[in-house]
This record gives sequence, structure tokens and C-alpha cells, in this order.
Amino acid sequence: MFVDLARIYVKGGDGGRGSNAMRREKFVPEGGPFGGDGGKGGDVVLVVDPGLRTLLDFKYQRHYRAERGEHGKGKGMHGRDGEDLVVKVPPGTVVRDAETGEVLFDLVEPGQRAVVARGGRGGRGNMHFATPTHRAPTMYEEGEPGEERWLLLELKVVADVGLVGYPNAGKSTLLAHTTAARPRIADYPFTTLTPNLGVVEVGDGRSFVMADIPGLIEGAHAGVGLGHEFLRHVERTRVLIQVVDGSGIEGRDPLADYETIRKELALYSPVLAERPHVVAFNKMDLAEARAHLPSFEAAMASRGIRVFPISAATGQGVGALLLAVADLLDAVRAEGPAVVPDAGEAAERVFRAADEAAFTIRRRPDAAWVVKGKAIERLAAMTPWNNEEAVRRFLRILRRSGIEAELRARGARDGDTVEIAGVEFELSGGEPEA
Repeated sequence: MFVDLARIYVKGGDGGRGSNAMRREKFVPEGGPFGGDGGKGGDVVLVVDPGLRTLLDFKYQRHYRAERGEHGKGKGMHGRDGEDLVVKVPPGTVVRDAETGEVLFDLVEPGQRAVVARGGRGGRGNMHFATPTHRAPTMYEEGEPGEERWLLLELKVVADVGLVGYPNAGKSTLLAHTTAARPRIADYPFTTLTPNLGVVEVGDGRSFVMADIPGLIEGAHAGVGLGHEFLRHVERTRVLIQVVDGSGIEGRDPLADYETIRKELALYSPVLAERPHVVAFNKMDLAEARAHLPSFEAAMASRGIRVFPISAATGQGVGALLLAVADLLDAVRAEGPAVVPDAGEAAERVFRAADEAAFTIRRRPDAAWVVKGKAIERLAAMTPWNNEEAVRRFLRILRRSGIEAELRARGARDGDTVEIAGVEFELSGGEPEA
């Protein structure tokens, strides 16, 4: 089964809780705080495995959670970090955020790694909060929750050369003749239901990967036939071979077939219309194809398109086609790396302190105030609300960050409910009542 789309849930491991412990040893008077830090949660990491060809595994398992960090202990002992969860994906996997559709990573090279859900940092033990004036703090931190999100995985077959054309034009036969691939071949439309890959040995020491893309028909870009499902795979190729049924025995005109496929590629992605291509005028073993060839070649010559008369069934002309494609592929490679349309940039994302400190405030229908912001939500999640010192610290930071002042500027009064990261408390001039 070929699966090229999947939706999965990923969650980084939560950080371990910091420890609240005191040093109590016989010959160490006033030992002070001795609680260790919690361990960091594991990351969820996607890794490209060249041995995989589909996203089938994600059809049966959709949830992936990394290990949480171990809690800190007394005697200053830190908790163990959680193990990363490594998830293997095939080459050509595009990773999108399921909610926004944003391209996060484009995974092509074997061994390429992408962290899609970072583990939370471990909470600090009470050792960190000792000061010259407060030598025995009982405050500690909960572990930071790991990142979580839904992802869309989209597989785009990685091949140097793509075969496109109408159903039964002979693409699968050409692939089978030139490679060790054995695609399903029959004399009815849409025999090929999934992209097939094969390695072509040109004969002069050169080779390339060729993909047979399931048949396209008019309207494929809008969901007609099978083209809507598999046009995405054409995007990875550097060179296209458009296979045309030269015989016309199915009632279609070869030139009209060529123009229809070119139109569908352009409507799907204008970049594809500019992709270098040659035409394989197939079925030259039939008299009808030989009769149609002169007029077709004349039409293509006026457009500067090279035509190679071939018979995929007998092998006639296939060698010359492959040599020409290898030469064209070498020229394209010399121009630089392939451009992958709509693949996005998998560049490292840099978050500045100003971004983290930013916050928003809105009012719920029940008149409660909801505060959102990366830094303040993380602080709320890591505050142990049953610890009086930790609650006072949270209130101090709430005031220093300007959030309390902004709440009051918007009309918040003592006694109003405020929600941050799912935690609700009453606003007051003293302590927040969680």
C-alpha cells in the first residue's frame, strides 16, 4: 500500500520536577537547601531513513510522545534527562503544521534530522533560590511541559526524472524496460495506482532515478482522475519525460495529448511548466504512430522541443532517449541544486527575548480575563501552586512584567478571575488565590 499523506500528533517529554530538600547531616550545621534539578524531557525527532518508501507506518500509529525527565532528588541529585523519540520517515517528506499549514521542514537527504517537538526543561530545585538574605528557601519549580502539536506529513517522491503522460501512454512499460522496477501493466486506463521508482543505467557509467507518475488527464489539477493525488511527486524531479501515445488508437490526437498534459502541469504549479523536458513519442512499432510522427515532430520543432521516437515495448529508440536525458540532467545539475516548489525553508528558527516576553489579554464571555504569552504561560506551568514561596514569586514577576498594570488599565478589578495556562486565580492587591 502506498501512503503519501499522514496526520500525526507529537509531544516532547515534560521536564522533571525540581526537588525541595534540606541538607541535614550530623556535622554540617545549617546545611541549607539541597534539592536537585529535574531532568529535561526528550525531544521528538524525525530522521530520514532511505530504506522507507511510504508513510504507511503512520496509518497505524498516529501518536508519538517522548520520555519525560526524571524528578530531582535530595542531596543535590539531578534527575535523568528523558530519551529522545526518533521517528523514521522516507526521503522527500514535507512536514507541515496541521493547524496553520506552515512548512516546518523539508526532509530529503538520508540521515537528515528535524526536532518537531522539543522536550520541556527540568524544574530547578530549591538550591537555586538561596540568597544571602533568604538562606533556607522552600521554593522549587515544576518541570516545563513539552511542546505538542499536530503535524501533516506529505511525501513527495524523490527522483531525478519523472515520466508523465496520459494513462496507457506507455510510461510503466518504459520504466520496466529501462530499470529493474516491475510496475503493474495492463491495457486499461489507470493501471498504475501509485508512483513507481527505478534506477536507470545509461550504459556509459551514468545512472539516474526515474519515477513513473500515475496517469494524468484533463482536469487533473482540480481533482479529476488520479493526477490530483500524485502531481505533488512531479515537483521533486529535475527533468521530465512526457510520454505521448503516438498511435492515437484510443481516439485521441497525440498533439492534443501533449498540450493537455502541459496545461495541467502549469495549472498545478507554474514552476513545473518551466521544468526541462523532452517528448518520448511512443508505440513506434505500430503503423499509426509512424504515420503521425512527421506532423508531430514539425509541431514540436517550432517550439524547440526534442522528440524521440521510441517503442517502449520493443526497446526501439530507448537508448538514444536515455542518453539525451542523462545529458540534460547533467546540464541541470551543473546549474545548481534543484528547486522544490512550495517546500518552504527549513531554516533554524530564532526566538528573541522580546518575542517570549510578549503577551496578549482578552476577556471571556463570563468576564474572566485570559492572559497568553510564551514566557508567562511557561512560568505558570512551572509554578507549584501549593508552595507559598513559589506563588509569591509568580506574583512579583506578574507585576514586573507589566501584565498586572495592563489588566487594571483594561478595567480589571480586585476579585476578577484571571486565567493563565489553564490556572485561574483572583486578582487582588495581595497574593493571587490559585
